[in-house]
Amino acid sequence: MIVQTLVDYVIHYHFPHLNRISEADEANSSTSSGKNKYLEWLIEVAERTAVLIAKWQGVGFTHGVLNTDNMSVLGLTIDYGPFGFLDAFDPKYTPNTTDLPGRRYCFANQPDIGLWNLMQLATTLKEANLISEEESEIGLNRYGERFMEEYKQLMSRKLGLKEYNRDLINKLLSNMAFDKVDYTNCFRALGNVKSSSDAVDEDLLKPIKGVLLETSKERKKAWIDWMKLYTQQLRNEGLPDDVRKADMDSVNPKYILRNYLCQMAIDAAEQADFSEVNQLLRVMKNPYSDQPGMEKYARLPPAWAYRPGVCMLSCSS
Repeated sequence: MIVQTLVDYVIHYHFPHLNRISEADEANSSTSSGKNKYLEWLIEVAERTAVLIAKWQGVGFTHGVLNTDNMSVLGLTIDYGPFGFLDAFDPKYTPNTTDLPGRRYCFANQPDIGLWNLMQLATTLKEANLISEEESEIGLNRYGERFMEEYKQLMSRKLGLKEYNRDLINKLLSNMAFDKVDYTNCFRALGNVKSSSDAVDEDLLKPIKGVLLETSKERKKAWIDWMKLYTQQLRNEGLPDDVRKADMDSVNPKYILRNYLCQMAIDAAEQADFSEVNQLLRVMKNPYSDQPGMEKYARLPPAWAYRPGVCMLSCSS
């Protein structure tokens, strides 16, 4: 009874359109669709969660304490515990020092953890006899479907592609992980790639030269090979370079709230200087737009940014 009361409250104040489903069924019992508003609620929560986590993946955001109590049924990012945006791409990155032993909440695991959390919600609804086992499966299956829909669309746009190319994207992510390439800056730089076929091998890497640090001859070849596949795909799709770049820039942020930037603002604020806090806030209000004079907020992190206490925090920090 407590579960139903709580869910009814949430639906009444935050999902009122679902109440109309129930009212319509009661008023038209002879032609009722038989919809269960609690199943419809689970489906909507699953979809909102899927879209949220897909967008996290798109910008390299990692929620360091993704417990069930740190998730919102509204599909919002909540909790003030450890979090972080990827610097050097590492699928196993976690911003939470207490998560290091098992890396349960690492970047790569976030989609699966989202599903696990939804499974706990579905179990509660089943035990309260609000949904059946079959309905539970329907709701949970919708999470995976909606996540992949959003993820494919987002990752395609990040590369300026009309169609999702799994192999191309996976090879890029593999290269980025191997060479510890900055996630944000790499995708932003790819917007400068030209689709013309007359570039020599070395010139193919010029647009991303700033994110490829010390790269061996073997690794350069791996990147050149990928770039050839990428530019060929761009030519096949035929989108003008300027149009493609504009769309890519709209989903590939120039600036992200890197932990070391926060730390510098905090250090200054502790000395009663809030100028850096205010400046950081101004820059982050428009993360997708080039902002003259703000180049330092898009630079690669310094070495000290990777030490615990900056790139990673504990739950009690």
